[in-house]
Amino acid sequence: MSDSFYIGLMSGTSLDGVDAVLACFDSAGKPTVHARACELFPEALRAEFLALNRTDGFNELARSALAANALAELYARAVDTLLKKSCLPATRIHAIGAHGQTVRHQPSQGFTIQLNAPARLAELTNISVVADFRSRDVAAGGQGAPLVPMFHAGVFSSEQPRVVLNLGGIANITILRPDTDPIGFDTGPANVLMDLWCQLHTGASYDADGAWGAGGRSHPDLCQHMIDSEPWFKLPAPKSTGRDLFHQQWLEQRLLHMAGQLSTREQLRPADIQATLRTLTTQSVALAIRNYAPDAADVLVCGGGARNVALMQELQLALGCPVRATDDAGIDTQDVEALAFAWLAWAHQRGIAASNPSVTGAKGARILGATWPA
Repeated sequence: MSDSFYIGLMSGTSLDGVDAVLACFDSAGKPTVHARACELFPEALRAEFLALNRTDGFNELARSALAANALAELYARAVDTLLKKSCLPATRIHAIGAHGQTVRHQPSQGFTIQLNAPARLAELTNISVVADFRSRDVAAGGQGAPLVPMFHAGVFSSEQPRVVLNLGGIANITILRPDTDPIGFDTGPANVLMDLWCQLHTGASYDADGAWGAGGRSHPDLCQHMIDSEPWFKLPAPKSTGRDLFHQQWLEQRLLHMAGQLSTREQLRPADIQATLRTLTTQSVALAIRNYAPDAADVLVCGGGARNVALMQELQLALGCPVRATDDAGIDTQDVEALAFAWLAWAHQRGIAASNPSVTGAKGARILGATWPA
């Protein structure tokens, strides 16, 4: 088993921090987690990544390179924490799978950009790094996202149809049916808009356990307007999205429209908007599952949104089937994404195709990633 230790690093759309896991894979790719760590983003780096998601910045090339270097240093600290926790030397780690930070995702135009500095990370850790997982699939005509359904198929498959729902910044689903290829695609915003609204009105980086939003009243007409006014929701799968679309201006435009439709008595409090954004996540997920997986026997949820109590309860009511955290299936909700990138590194180094046309729409299955040797 010593040859199959891998580290997975994931910093997602929510920009809250780096999740890291150290795992061992058996010959079939089944993981055992040996250590986990989390490194929070320094506020200055978080703000810089948010700024680099916009197209109105200055000196973006130099700033992007510096942000990528800073991210590699944060990744290296997470790796060092994992090695100390597991009492393993760097020489025992076969490779690090490092996703990088997405700042542009435009597969329809043939590109996706993840800021990363894998060469720097290899130098800092003395461990080989596998990165740049999306670009080969995009080059083959695919969405380059989501990346994790093949991993989900390996660890969460069931004798009954099942959906794996990741509630990160963006929500995505993997549909698993016995003896068929997985289907997966983004469904819309999960935490990205809720986190934004919470930061604007409470100063907190996110709504812990969904408590603030739970004190508000969801407004069904506003939620429906958000869905009806956004053509992306009506696109067929495969599809993917990100902060390129769901950002502050997107939200403000829809709130401005609804403000003119509400009477004085109906004016919404900030907590009501938060509750409505929670319902937007619920309804867009439910729409996708109704359209593509109405036969799902259950839904396994991972990502930060799995800790939003009100969101999980609302999903349960909307979907009408058991909705539970991936903890119940043996993998901690916070480990799934990082563990998937450890698996992607494992698959890359074994020449295993980790993308599938049934997920991304690419011309064929592709081996994802590139290696920066130690």
